[in-house]
Amino acid sequence: MVENGYSSSFMQEASARGFIFQCTDPQALDEAMAKGPVAAYIGFDPTADSLHVGSLIQIMMLRLLQKHGHRPVALVGGGTARIGDPSFREEARRLMTEDIIQSNLAGIEGCLRQFLRFGENTSDVRLVNNADWLDKLAYIDLLRDVGVHFSINRMLAFDSVKNRLDRDQGLTFLEFNYSILQSYDFRELNRRHGVTLQLGGSDQWGNIVSGVDLVRRTDQTQVMGLTTPLLTTSSGAKMGKTANGAVWLSEARLPVFDYWQFWRNVEDADTGRFLRLFTELPLDECERLAAFEGADINEAKKILATEATALCHGREAAEAAAEAARKTFEEGQLVADDLPVYTVSEADLAEGIPVFRLLAESGLVKTNGEARRLIRGGGARVNMVAVKDENQLITRQDTVDGAIRLSSGKKHHIQVRVA
Repeated sequence: MVENGYSSSFMQEASARGFIFQCTDPQALDEAMAKGPVAAYIGFDPTADSLHVGSLIQIMMLRLLQKHGHRPVALVGGGTARIGDPSFREEARRLMTEDIIQSNLAGIEGCLRQFLRFGENTSDVRLVNNADWLDKLAYIDLLRDVGVHFSINRMLAFDSVKNRLDRDQGLTFLEFNYSILQSYDFRELNRRHGVTLQLGGSDQWGNIVSGVDLVRRTDQTQVMGLTTPLLTTSSGAKMGKTANGAVWLSEARLPVFDYWQFWRNVEDADTGRFLRLFTELPLDECERLAAFEGADINEAKKILATEATALCHGREAAEAAAEAARKTFEEGQLVADDLPVYTVSEADLAEGIPVFRLLAESGLVKTNGEARRLIRGGGARVNMVAVKDENQLITRQDTVDGAIRLSSGKKHHIQVRVA
């Protein structure tokens, strides 16, 4: 059966959900997937100890590969992390120490395991580290074997490179090598694990095509590339970023309640698209929910929040976050058990803590200065009451049911409890 122009189940669903942006050879990929399992990989560089929502579309692609019986490979960049991907960055990344790289690799593996099934079966994810081969490279050998196949003119035409040069921000020779090493990764994965497909965001198109060309030139093997759209919200904001920073997938970085709230507060126009991409609800259900209008769209966004959070943190945690939100916003309760908690000492509370300092120390804002600006702008609340004096002292008398609720705007809340 052919749907959306494709015969393989993976390409049909990937297309219907909005995952496909570019493909080097859609027909060949569709035919290969219809015949049997295809080994495909996505790379994740360990720039932090957690992935964030900006990486989620790639993780969902790996889940989709699993669902349709293909062989997903998650490549972590223990080797390329020493350079850093320059794609569409305004400046070079700060170089990391080996200890930081290893710590970040462990954190990223933990994030991937929240979403994906690892193991040795065909559709189980294999975790591979490119340090296994990049750390052993000899420079002259790399130049002779790989460098000869790369055109400087073509590399300068890549959008990721051209944009940096057009802004007169420069590009170091270290960064310029990233594309070569990513192409080398594709060839190694093809030779070692039979990988014939690289997946990535649209900003990786130039690097992916270079890898496809390298494998064809050196090994006379056909491999393919497929990219997903580079997501922005309907208002043009970058996906996964908020005023308070990145929306992390690790609970150690972002409480489950705040993760749920991120999805609950997406723009109305994004609800249907995000239901298709970031949940596994049937497509007809996604379309039904996306058709809601007016106040009803909020019910669709609550479902989006719970389903997306369940994939990341588990069904029980997602439903607990939904219930905490209901109690907090619909019943008007000042505190709820599942709100994030910040503890203070009895002694500090007895003396009184300036509200601007408590806002910063609790993590609702990043600095004292930001807290003061929030208060002056009318965005800070204590127990749902707007704060007018940035030096207002928070004391024991402010507790309700043993806690104090701090709010930054309408979306971010925390309980302050006595240690």
